[in-house]
Amino acid sequence: MTEETTGKQTTKYIFVVGGVMSGVGKGITVAAIARILKSKGFKVSAIKIDPYINVDAGTMNPVEHGEVFVTEDGDETDQDIGNYERFLNENIYRENYMTTGRVYQAVIAKERNLEYKGKCVQVVPHIPAEVRDRIEAAAIKTQAEIMLIEIGGTVGEYENLLFLEAARYMRWEKPDDVLFVIVSYLPIPSKVGEMKTKPTQHAVRALNAAGIQPDFIVARADVDIDEPRRKKISIFCNVAKEDVISAPDIETVYDVPINFEKDNLGERILKKFGLTARQKDLVDWRAMVDKYKNATKRVKIGIVGKYFATGDFCLADSYISVIEAIKHGGLVNDCKPELVWLSAEDIEKDGVDQLKNYDGIIVPQGWGSRGAEGKIKTIQFCREHKVPYFGLCYGMQMAVIEFARNVAGLNQANTEEADPATPHPVIHIMPEQKELLAKKQYGGTIRLGGWPCQIVPGTHLAKAYEVVKPGQSVVSERHRHRYEFNNAYREQLTAKGLTIAGTSPDGQIVEAIEITDHPFFIGTQFHPEYISRPLEPHPLFVEFVRICLQK
Repeated sequence: MTEETTGKQTTKYIFVVGGVMSGVGKGITVAAIARILKSKGFKVSAIKIDPYINVDAGTMNPVEHGEVFVTEDGDETDQDIGNYERFLNENIYRENYMTTGRVYQAVIAKERNLEYKGKCVQVVPHIPAEVRDRIEAAAIKTQAEIMLIEIGGTVGEYENLLFLEAARYMRWEKPDDVLFVIVSYLPIPSKVGEMKTKPTQHAVRALNAAGIQPDFIVARADVDIDEPRRKKISIFCNVAKEDVISAPDIETVYDVPINFEKDNLGERILKKFGLTARQKDLVDWRAMVDKYKNATKRVKIGIVGKYFATGDFCLADSYISVIEAIKHGGLVNDCKPELVWLSAEDIEKDGVDQLKNYDGIIVPQGWGSRGAEGKIKTIQFCREHKVPYFGLCYGMQMAVIEFARNVAGLNQANTEEADPATPHPVIHIMPEQKELLAKKQYGGTIRLGGWPCQIVPGTHLAKAYEVVKPGQSVVSERHRHRYEFNNAYREQLTAKGLTIAGTSPDGQIVEAIEITDHPFFIGTQFHPEYISRPLEPHPLFVEFVRICLQK
């Protein structure tokens, strides 16, 4: 086993696990701790481990799993990688994401290549060893002095036991360089009216059963943990009272690092590692949060999608990067946007009357034909009534279809994805994708990651970028698509008033469209939301919110 170092500094590791229930906030906890430690002068990175057999997140249902976040190097990952990027304000790459499927795939490939030199390859020790090696390889790649590792799922589940075993072994091997944090939920039953610690006690004992004693317990609850509950957790879970960190519900996730610092979490982590802070406080971060909280303007934005309904509940995780990017755009404009979820299928069935009270509309990413006609009706309403419209990926494709049908007179225009037999496939499959689909090679084969976009001068798109990137005619944006604008219709559509606002450098791929005589009507084939961050908002979201405010 190789020892990974960054110069003279041996990498320190912090494993973060969850207790009691899923969705408890492990990802935000990791991102927040990473931000705190970065603010103290350390090179920090973060890894997400998903316990699924899937090789990546690309084939997972977004309603069940949440958003698929695409990295700059084209990996389809869990949404928490996006949280890490937003909090750290830097790119996270494919080395920092693993799944059970990816780990097993690598071990089997090594076995086939005789890399185990004839040994019997076993679940233990070889799977945990592969996990450990991947963690250490990511530390080397990122030159991290402190690496945080989020282990997906909840302690006590069968799925993540092998990852816990890898973590346990790393703690045994490097006792001074590994810490454990459990993020656990403390319910307050409405009929009881008292915060209960017993579920967290059981979660910690389940972690103990895996051979791991936590160093910190992050107490997630509706409100701050009080002193009696903090003391009880300390006694029954074998942690210092000062290492029980309060994590109440708060207004914005960006407040989490500031909240953790009330309990001095950063300094306590450094002390356990024998490290000393090189600089102090979250100066720029605190200023950003204060600006968000004190924003005086309001704007109402509707998001028309189909990936947020699950039974009787509405979940926004499918579009988390879009949500955050809109907030970032609001920051620059002294504005706190109000976001409302609108079902494309409801609009398809009931019409567009419900759209009348919005300052702007976004149609985000999507796949397939379900809800498509509702999105097209939405776009027509925005075009005809001069409502600011922003289409992201599928939202751009739907805008092209709407324009082709209702302006260019191509009545049956469609995307080949929804109607392979359409007489006017204004959106068609990318040529190199046809063979892949014929072979049913779906996972990880679409156009992914960062690609250059040539901005057309004189467009609204160019104006938006000019504010942040003056004089820059080519930008890098991230993609996740299999279908594209059909160039066979480019001349016909532009003659009717559709503007091609961005292309690939060779001019062949249409990256963005707009209607220039509209206040804001822009569609991008790329996903600007993936690279928007609170300290560096994306210029297109900044401009979109600005125009919405004018309305």
